[in-house]
Amino acid sequence: MKSVVQIVEVGPRDGLQNEKKVFTLHQKYDLIKRLSLAGLERIEIGAFVSKDWVPQMSDSTELVKKVLAAQASGELPAKIRYSTLAPNLKGMELAVQSGIKEVAIFGASTETFSKKNINCSIAESFVRFRQVMDLAKPNKIKVRGYLSMAFGCPFEGKVDESRVVRLVRAMLKLGVHEVSIGDTIGVATPAQVESLLKKIKKIAPLTRIAMHFHDTRGTALANVLASYRMGIRVFDSSVGGLGGCPYAKNATGNLATEDLMYMLNGMNVKFAGDVSALIDMRSWIQSTVDHELPAKVSKAGLPLKGTL
Repeated sequence: MKSVVQIVEVGPRDGLQNEKKVFTLHQKYDLIKRLSLAGLERIEIGAFVSKDWVPQMSDSTELVKKVLAAQASGELPAKIRYSTLAPNLKGMELAVQSGIKEVAIFGASTETFSKKNINCSIAESFVRFRQVMDLAKPNKIKVRGYLSMAFGCPFEGKVDESRVVRLVRAMLKLGVHEVSIGDTIGVATPAQVESLLKKIKKIAPLTRIAMHFHDTRGTALANVLASYRMGIRVFDSSVGGLGGCPYAKNATGNLATEDLMYMLNGMNVKFAGDVSALIDMRSWIQSTVDHELPAKVSKAGLPLKGTL
């Protein structure tokens, strides 16, 4: 059956970029292959960014070419939409050369975090985004927009909803097909989520909005549920709960993909992916990252048949 909710798996990018241990090209490809064969249909696999800023992503060009070649040969499923980050013109040029057909730009909701994360003001970031869009169109590359710190910032505190709404409108005006709104430091609550989405709904259809929650304070699934009830049908998550943000202290705990799947399954909501396959990946990932993963479902396992 057709999926009702789309899951965007960000573990190979957002997850690994915050790991102290740098994965080899082979280990990254192995992770992507396992996720692909687990039935996920949208997977973010790398980032065309400075290796000085994010060394974990330094081999993205080689990795993307390897993944796309495997997809062309039939080793990886043809239906999967692979994507990367391409935050500026240089990154976009590398994306074009790699052959990837979906990229993402990433902006911030506060000036301080924008300067910390991408070394420019919000206004300057949109100049860069326009350059990305100008190159994307003739190369038939879809562009997604990330908007981080939409609920709270570690440097500026609470973020005004009207600012977030203006930035969502600006990103959509650029021509992105979807804006992913991020609770980067995991401070949001369901009431805040509902309040913000009510305002966004007035300026854009929620079919063009995705949500990206961190579980830093244990509210990610509650926020997903609030978003779903508001009409959101695209959610970002990371296998095992890998990762966070290297430029925001304590921004740990991406929403775990298997935890998200378990809840959606219990709600009889259709999605692409096999939660059992992700659970089976836990020991391999933990042995590779050298620490325990925060995902709850893969740690506890699925309940006995008939109890779910």
